[in-house]
Amino acid sequence: MPIALLSESELGAALTGLPRWALREDGAAIHRTFTFEDFSEAFAFMTRVALYAEKADHHPEWSNVWNRVHVTLTTHDAGGLSARDVAMARVIDRMV
Repeated sequence: MPIALLSESELGAALTGLPRWALREDGAAIHRTFTFEDFSEAFAFMTRVALYAEKADHHPEWSNVWNRVHVTLTTHDAGGLSARDVAMARVIDRMV
């Protein structure tokens, strides 16, 4: 069964509930940068997210530079944003 993309109204509601996430310019992803005390905290955060992502079978695009982790969420199979991305963003926000 194909994964449905979010409608404009669903996306708007989702972003209202995720105030620290921003829509990527092309509208196909959301992203956020997290800043931690040091590399160890950033890496621990990434480990927690990775364990959840593996269970959810939904993996973020991300990068880490010392105490910063930049996360981008999109559903590649759907070609844009889906409810899976919104759910993942909410889980990630709770892990901070």
